[in-house]
Amino acid sequence: MSLAPSAKGTVKFGEYKTWYRVTGDLQCGLPPLVAVHGGPGSTHDYLLGLTRLAEAGWPVVHYDQIGNGGSTHLPGRGADFWTVDLFLEELDNLLTSLNIADGYVLYGQSWGGLLVAKHAAARPVGLRGLVIANSPASYPLWLEEMAVLRSQLPPGVNETLLRHEAAGTTDSEEYYQAMTPFYEKHVCRLKPWPRDYQASFYEVYNDPTVYYAMNGPTEFHVIGSLRDWGVEDCLPDIDVPTLIISGRYDEATPKTVQPYQDLIPDARWEIFEESSHVPHLEEPELFDEVMTGYLKSL
Repeated sequence: MSLAPSAKGTVKFGEYKTWYRVTGDLQCGLPPLVAVHGGPGSTHDYLLGLTRLAEAGWPVVHYDQIGNGGSTHLPGRGADFWTVDLFLEELDNLLTSLNIADGYVLYGQSWGGLLVAKHAAARPVGLRGLVIANSPASYPLWLEEMAVLRSQLPPGVNETLLRHEAAGTTDSEEYYQAMTPFYEKHVCRLKPWPRDYQASFYEVYNDPTVYYAMNGPTEFHVIGSLRDWGVEDCLPDIDVPTLIISGRYDEATPKTVQPYQDLIPDARWEIFEESSHVPHLEEPELFDEVMTGYLKSL
């Protein structure tokens, strides 16, 4: 259940527009929590449950990264356009445009976690805290672990996936059906999937430009521009209290998350025992408790 927004709109980002929504009062005196969604190429929808934190006093800002959702779509742009720097610039622009750059907390989920880690490593003066949720520290690590998780799928499933990946037929119905066991085990264990999660899933499906260019056809077959990228080198530069979140059944396995714990000077790690990739949906009460405790500690 998400709370109604107190404001919605777009901000100019060069010749493009970034869509945003605010829940709560940005002038209340507490630093707003800015939610940075995954993908790349997903949307804010599946993170709307974070609006519950506004009931505890913290304003929450959601936005759709360029290329998806309510922001400018650019289906004709090639992979060279979709860069990490583009999304870092968009985040900076949003913070400045909403007049919150002098005091804010970032919540980055999945790909968003790597993005906020990179942002935080530059030591922006207004950053008060950082939450890295369900994020690998690098895509090479992620791909190593994907091979492990795939090998544990029911008999025949990975063979089907590999056959279609080798043939370039990842858009086939058989491939889609073979993906399902992985997604149900390691991405979202709720049945049926919550409406907010389905909304983001369909948004990616409707315009997969960014996802295909940077990631690839699935969570576990990363062949896009991010396949060799990671943030381990900059993690020691993060100088704000950092909360790390992952699920026991997460596709972001402990091995992929460990560098955050090891390399960020002030970090603590919370593992949600009944969750996979979206603890805010899978264990909402415990999630809210952990998040409010962290925010109060700031």
